[in-house]
Amino acid sequence: MLFTVPPLAGHVNPTVAVGAELAARGHEIAWAGPASALTRLLPAQARILPAGEESGGGYAALHERWRDLRGVGALRFLWEEALVPLARAMVPGVERAVRAFGPDLLVADQQALAGPLVARRLGVPWTTSASTSAELTRPFADFPKVGEWVAGQISGLLAEFGDAATEPGGWDPRFSERLVLVFSTPELVGTAGDFPAHHAYVGPAFGARPASPGFPWQRLDPARRRVLVSLGTLNQEAGARFYGAVLGAAERLAEDVQFVLAAPPALIGPVPGHVLLQESVPQLELLPHLDAVVCHAGHNTVCEALAHGLPLVVAPIRDDQPIVARQVVEAGAGIRVRFGRTRAEELRDALTAVLDDPGPRRAARRIQASFAAAGGAAAAADRLEKLL
Repeated sequence: MLFTVPPLAGHVNPTVAVGAELAARGHEIAWAGPASALTRLLPAQARILPAGEESGGGYAALHERWRDLRGVGALRFLWEEALVPLARAMVPGVERAVRAFGPDLLVADQQALAGPLVARRLGVPWTTSASTSAELTRPFADFPKVGEWVAGQISGLLAEFGDAATEPGGWDPRFSERLVLVFSTPELVGTAGDFPAHHAYVGPAFGARPASPGFPWQRLDPARRRVLVSLGTLNQEAGARFYGAVLGAAERLAEDVQFVLAAPPALIGPVPGHVLLQESVPQLELLPHLDAVVCHAGHNTVCEALAHGLPLVVAPIRDDQPIVARQVVEAGAGIRVRFGRTRAEELRDALTAVLDDPGPRRAARRIQASFAAAGGAAAAADRLEKLL
């Protein structure tokens, strides 16, 4: 099986877990994507077939231009400057990978559109890896013009690669008709009983992560409740104002709450003793020691927190994050605050609510149970094996 992935940790991580499960069952596994990024994101023994190497300043330059965008501007940038160019860049390498590796099945991340393009051209069966559920919830139902624009971007890409099926009702490289692996559950997504049978809600799949620098475990305070604040790997530099609100909330909750803040120290400056500031944290290892999580509503961070039964305060920034934040709130597992305008008092009140009110924790534990029952990587591997 060949996984085609973009150079983004949140999209690669689920495939690491599923790939490990498939390899343990005797299947041969490989990944196709930008090799320089995948080398950092995949286990050392992973087989990487290069597709779509960096150019024009690379993905770091793209990130510099993207990080301060919001709303429709961020969406336009995502498609025009990232997804469509990435597809163009990856197609030749993915085609070489398919011809060399000869997969029986191609598993394409929703943002690695080159995978389905090549699979369709070469007659290889393909499935979808939906590392976020946002695209499955009709995100543009209230904004039909935006939805039409996205459809136009996809049609243009298909036509560029000689695919005639660009009229309404044609195929969509974001959604396989054979199988869509959704790394969530209806209890969080809110689509119980309202999704096609080939959409398999398998829950989060957690695989091995690159080692983090030494974390000062001895500094976790057993006398205080502990809260992680994380804006993920791509949004930290955009969080200067938000971090100010975090430090204000930490000051107001100093007697009872210890904050573990994952952020660039140069952006934060000095912090009080009850705030544990780290450039990065071993998140999966840290979560069992926490009482709540404050985050940007990134799908991976939200699912990891809920998999440990932790309630959330979510401050979405862009892309799928507002949709994931809405799922958290509607499920009763957390409270949403405004990323760009949150004040210390608002953040303090939201944290106090999720820490003191048993409702969000009960909802988080209900979702935790649904994740465990869904089966994760093993369930995903079961569904993939049925297609062989």
